[in-house]
Amino acid sequence: MDDDADYKRLCWHSRRGMLELDLVLEPFVKQAYPGLPAQDQARYRRLLECEDQDLISWFLGRVKPQDEEIASIVDQILEFARRPT
Repeated sequence: MDDDADYKRLCWHSRRGMLELDLVLEPFVKQAYPGLPAQDQARYRRLLECEDQDLISWFLGRVKPQDEEIASIVDQILEFARRPT
């Protein structure tokens, strides 16, 4: 499988159709994901398998993911989103 095709597919799956999620996930996958260690990239791919309602709850800080691996990547995404542009 071609790495570029995999990355494009990942970018496509990061588009969730909810503006709140798109504003968080799309910049992260385009700017931060390529530089992540393989373990964090795997966490991100697992995150994309989660339901949108769970994602929005996590990113809005309503609840924390029970899965430590998912919680770790959520924290990284939130930290990235807080950085000044």
